[in-house]
Amino acid sequence: MTLIEDSGRGTMSSFADGFAELVASLDSVILGKTSVTRMAAICVFAEGHLLLEDYPGVGKTSLAKSLAASMGTVSRRIQFTPDMLPTDVTGTNIFNEKTRDFEFHEGPVFGHVIIGDEINRASPRTQSALLEVMEERQVTTDTGTLRLPGPFIVLATQNPIDMEGTYALPEAQLDRFLMKLRIGYPDLDAETQMLAQGRGHEAIASLEPVLSLTQVRQMIGDARSRHLSESLRRYVASVVAATREHPDVMLGASPRASLALARAAQVHAAAAGRDFVEPDDVKTLAESVLAHRLVLTADARLRERKPESVVRSVLATVRVPRWPGRG
Repeated sequence: MTLIEDSGRGTMSSFADGFAELVASLDSVILGKTSVTRMAAICVFAEGHLLLEDYPGVGKTSLAKSLAASMGTVSRRIQFTPDMLPTDVTGTNIFNEKTRDFEFHEGPVFGHVIIGDEINRASPRTQSALLEVMEERQVTTDTGTLRLPGPFIVLATQNPIDMEGTYALPEAQLDRFLMKLRIGYPDLDAETQMLAQGRGHEAIASLEPVLSLTQVRQMIGDARSRHLSESLRRYVASVVAATREHPDVMLGASPRASLALARAAQVHAAAAGRDFVEPDDVKTLAESVLAHRLVLTADARLRERKPESVVRSVLATVRVPRWPGRG
């Protein structure tokens, strides 16, 4: 694959083509999971953070690495462990004997794409160091505040099993992830193809960037310009507000979730070659954007109710604005 040339193309077609190139690059490594790779790409261009939760060996880290390798961005990988300190993530001031002054040594968060492997193995103290980084794209040190380069995206992984030595992510941190995705096991055809190719890490190593850093920045800005009508803004707000009023929910989605859902819907529209958002853009993304932010009541958990089913019931009850219409 080669870098996409921007010259001679309109804004809408270049975004849709660039988006398709990125998804194709991911699909060459993560076989048979186009629905997941599309969601991951949407998360990137919405400049949101992505949490990948699934069983070992299904490709969580491979997807994160493939995203980083497919874009001309600076990527860093952090293998989280229980003994890590916050400064191992953000960096620290070190005294320089020659200059007789403290110098800041950047931690691995100073990059564009940060791959956080098994993020739930870090202690709450270390996880808290990511809160400012993920929300404000900056690191506060003893001597001042340092801005992180843009775009800045955290791609984190965690396993839902093997919980010994892990710490559950707090709600405040979960709320900072734009999406939470599960890859799932491949179907028979995809796994058979995987065996035929016989490639593992070599597939990722062979990837070349299909988008430059400049193009990624342009596409992020382009997606933000997609028209979101007043009726669609009210629809997004109504869906999110309905999660707070649902009888099975103890803690509903925050206003941050409304902003995240709106940004993701704009990217979804741009990927479809449209310059405006439709209700189906919102409905397609709501489950991935909202479910991980909900805390269910004890009674709902006893009944084995899932956050995803709550989001689906909300979508079924909130009135969809009349369409077509962009007013």
